[in-house]
Amino acid sequence: MKKKVDLSVTISGLRLKNPVLTASGTFGYGEEYAPYLNLNTLGAIITKGISLTPAPGNPPPRICETPAGMLNAIGLQNCGLNAFIAEKLPFLRTLSTALIVNFWGRTQREYQEMAKRLSDLPDIGGLEMNISCPNIKQGGISFGSTAKDAFAVVSAVRKIASLPLMVKLSPNVGDIGAIAESVEEAGADAISLINTLYGMAIDVETRRPRLGNVIGGLSGPAIKPVAVRMVFEVAQRVKIPVVGVGGIVSAEDALEFLIAGARAVQVGTANFIQPDVTAKIVSGIEEYLIRHKMNTVDQITGSIELP
Repeated sequence: MKKKVDLSVTISGLRLKNPVLTASGTFGYGEEYAPYLNLNTLGAIITKGISLTPAPGNPPPRICETPAGMLNAIGLQNCGLNAFIAEKLPFLRTLSTALIVNFWGRTQREYQEMAKRLSDLPDIGGLEMNISCPNIKQGGISFGSTAKDAFAVVSAVRKIASLPLMVKLSPNVGDIGAIAESVEEAGADAISLINTLYGMAIDVETRRPRLGNVIGGLSGPAIKPVAVRMVFEVAQRVKIPVVGVGGIVSAEDALEFLIAGARAVQVGTANFIQPDVTAKIVSGIEEYLIRHKMNTVDQITGSIELP
């Protein structure tokens, strides 16, 4: 008989079945992946980033493959808050998996309005505040590029949001630890990192950029070592939970983040390659715990043995 282990984790009061979450922007609104796996096996579904009004995104082409990764410049295209509530939320409410809604704004006031309206909705477990998208001209990383700006916008939202608040950070900054400390001081309940790295690709035959936006965000296995390093550094500097994301395609990848100090992980680009990869990562983590005679995920978190 297979030994039972406790895969559950708690992120700032929000109890999850396991530490495997979907990364925003790579899993649609959840329903798109229902044909490929049992969504109730996941720790949480994090929705595509939602804004106050519909966003058309950037001009195509918006995605291109790179060695060991992918460049995207989607530009946070989404249906807007009203359509999300009317058309997407009813399905998500049928699931037993925790729901975390990713949101963003073009102004501080928009961030506050989003936090207020989402906090008033039943069946949402938590919020993920995106201050780190590199592919929009207004909002996004403009709020997360300095500790001062990050503190200001997170403080404003914290006064409004009654749900657990996770803040997603950008790697495209000088001192990720300082920004993490600033959002912790501002009242964030958790931190997720990293978002994509700035990148660019050129078609040498046409001598034109492969993305309509010219510059995009690099994701996938190519960025994992950078992400693991940043998670390790941030976990040393903050007391709130850290959720690791960046290049995870297997249980071993996820375990690297947990050992480095992450309380949970998000899986992104791998969903495009293998739609049921998240469920396989959950099983892989369970098998690891059994093999190493551990009973809980917390025994792994931050267990790195330094030289």
